[in-house]
Amino acid sequence: MILIATGLGREARIMAGPGVAVIAGGGDLARLERDIEAAVGNARAILSSGLAGALDPALRAGDIVVDGDERLVSALRGALPGAVAGRVVGTDSPVASVAAKAALRQRTGAIAVEMEGHVAARVAARHGLPFATLRAVSDAADHALPPAALAGMAPDGRMAIGAVLASLVRRPGQLPALIRTGREAERGFRALFRCYRVLGVMDVVEHALDMA
Repeated sequence: MILIATGLGREARIMAGPGVAVIAGGGDLARLERDIEAAVGNARAILSSGLAGALDPALRAGDIVVDGDERLVSALRGALPGAVAGRVVGTDSPVASVAAKAALRQRTGAIAVEMEGHVAARVAARHGLPFATLRAVSDAADHALPPAALAGMAPDGRMAIGAVLASLVRRPGQLPALIRTGREAERGFRALFRCYRVLGVMDVVEHALDMA
């Protein structure tokens, strides 16, 4: 079984399939770690997957980034034309502004940022399991996330539509940025769908583990 840590319920539905257990953290990292730990007993490897924010200015929405275990990264790059290998850093809170993204890149050298990988990596390290990150870029390094977008994830991984609307009512001027963010996120979701439903990356991961 391959265990996948993600954030949103929509991401989890794309990844779900035979031999896969997906845990959507919904922004609650303590619960995510407990849930991964509880499910790790039968896992052969742990992945962090879903959407990510770009830190490298060369990355655009829909690009695929991979990081982690060398065997898995090599296999994923072979199966995913155009995938970019580089450090993907995990953070406890969203990195929303252009300035914050630039500062994080300068400090870490990472090409992308997400919010579940560092948690999943800790569990993998405790159990001696291979760990890798497979992420689709949903916001470019030069695009800031509006407050409404940051309010959009409920603790169970669903979209918090009420919170998004409330943020828009308070600050209606963010609507153009929110529309752009939604369009870029859709590019990321489509890229994830292609990885999991068209190119069958989980078969690639299983094969790489079998060859180890």
